[in-house]
Amino acid sequence: MTERTTADAPLADLGFDPDALREKYRSERDRRIRPEGLGQYVRAAGEFGYYAKDPYTPRTERQPLTDRVDVLVVGGGFGGLLTGARLREAGFESVRMMDEAGDFGGTWYWNRYPGIQCDVESYVYLPLLEETGYVPRWRYAPGEEIRQHAVRIAEQYGLYRDAVFHTRVTELTWDERSAEWQVRTDRGDAMRARYVVVSSGTLTQPKLPGIPGIEDFRGHTFHTSRWDYGYTGGSADGGMTGLADKRVAVVGTGATGLQAVPHLARDAAHLYVMQRTPSSVDVRDNRPTDPEWAASLRPGWQKERMENFLAILAGEEVERDLVQDGWTATARLQRMMITGAVDTSLDPAERERLDELADFATMNRIRARVDEVVDDPATAEALKPWYRYMCKRPGFSDTYLQAYNRPNVSLVDTADHGGITRMTANAVVVGEDEYAVDCVIFATGFEVGVSGVVSGTLPVYGRGGRTLLEAWGRGPRTLHGFYSHGFPNLFHLAALQNANSVNFVHILSEQADHIAAVLARAHETGAHHVEPAREAEQGWCDTIVETAVDNSAFLAECTPGYYNGEGTRRATPRSYSPGPVAFHRLLAEWRAGDMNDVLVGAGAATADTTADETSAEGRA
Repeated sequence: MTERTTADAPLADLGFDPDALREKYRSERDRRIRPEGLGQYVRAAGEFGYYAKDPYTPRTERQPLTDRVDVLVVGGGFGGLLTGARLREAGFESVRMMDEAGDFGGTWYWNRYPGIQCDVESYVYLPLLEETGYVPRWRYAPGEEIRQHAVRIAEQYGLYRDAVFHTRVTELTWDERSAEWQVRTDRGDAMRARYVVVSSGTLTQPKLPGIPGIEDFRGHTFHTSRWDYGYTGGSADGGMTGLADKRVAVVGTGATGLQAVPHLARDAAHLYVMQRTPSSVDVRDNRPTDPEWAASLRPGWQKERMENFLAILAGEEVERDLVQDGWTATARLQRMMITGAVDTSLDPAERERLDELADFATMNRIRARVDEVVDDPATAEALKPWYRYMCKRPGFSDTYLQAYNRPNVSLVDTADHGGITRMTANAVVVGEDEYAVDCVIFATGFEVGVSGVVSGTLPVYGRGGRTLLEAWGRGPRTLHGFYSHGFPNLFHLAALQNANSVNFVHILSEQADHIAAVLARAHETGAHHVEPAREAEQGWCDTIVETAVDNSAFLAECTPGYYNGEGTRRATPRSYSPGPVAFHRLLAEWRAGDMNDVLVGAGAATADTTADETSAEGRA
């Protein structure tokens, strides 16, 4: 290599050419961009609705409910469970949990595909470990262990009491006279709730690729989030004897594909992996929990470990790294995309230069690992990720790359064709090549960041009959991400105008703590309802914009994915950019005050509620 010197550094010192890598990244991005963006996917609804049905729990018929509860929590994943648990601790007895699934668990209820596990260390991911007296069996827990922990929380905190499953809220309407929400569901319920907490999640609605001819395929198909063990046999641990004589195509090589492919490779007669964009695959290094380590834990250990992990990823100073895994080792590369927190002590241009060089080095190491593991050079080349580290959610596996060394596994790179070209009655077609298969499994993910409230599938009518979508016509409007003016006693758990982290359960835990504290204060003070003043809401919206870190240029250079709306989305500030640690500190300081921004006294009206705003009762 020549000694040419660039603005970055002498190339001989770097060991790579930054300009060449930038050009390679752009060319690989351009191979994959499709002009329709997110339009290339279809919802698992209508003619594809069978992809979204519950294959795990039989639906039980019941009579419609017309009763009243103090708090309705919509969503039985960890956000809803944590909220229910904290409400119980705060003394709330009349709490109803509701979910479209047949039990608690959220995304861990739906996703039971072979090899499923969490990619965040279980000791910081699974909430309420000390409270429930449980230590995970594995460093990175398998999905069933996580689902069972969700059930454990629900049982310990009495959340099955009054819970309703296989039930979807179809309408929320604020009744001004009773200061309650009227709740309609797809089971004919017409219940009432003083407070409603929406934690319906953003990783539950599966999406499918809009492949021409998908409806013509006469073989077997299913989405990974509704795994059909009746067809494959086996369990999440593998042993899928039903595939022993089957040619299988799996579509998608994101986090789900990384976990499912090794099991499919072992059990199928032949496996075709349909890849448009390879994931970065670093070492996972999973292992059973050390009994001696577990026995040495002292009270407060989980909170300390969670906060340490969050702080490292947010760029906070810590004495030592308690987790020491792939996430904490690459914390610097994650901050702009995940937490929003960046090193403001550096000039922005210098920070970007140093971050990019560190990014190049990390991705070069990950690409070199592909060559070390995969035997076939052509396959290895196709598996290399040519993009910045946080253009896609990083992947970790100790078995995925190794699967391509099996003679019954074929990697089909679809990048030059924008994905799968079409499907026929018995084949998947890429370009001019047909791959005859018996089964197609879609590992194509979910509608990320699109809850029912945001999409409009859960209509919300606030004061005067105004819809939440109308109020949010130009983007979310909240105070601290939790509640909006004109929609009393309605709370949201999400990353919108709130905080974010790779360990989102920690974020949900802080949100649950906050909501429980606000409702406890409302009860103590006899507040008529909880609703932010318009000025407080506007002030927070201004704060989100004023503190935002612009990552538009970064996203524009990324390969298409859900982070950048498949290459078509402009960046808009959605979370509190100073990061989750700063945000949680801000919330704690706010809670230490009088909460007058949101607590409205009995019989009082908010300052800008006018007399001509009519009750929405007639809509019910």
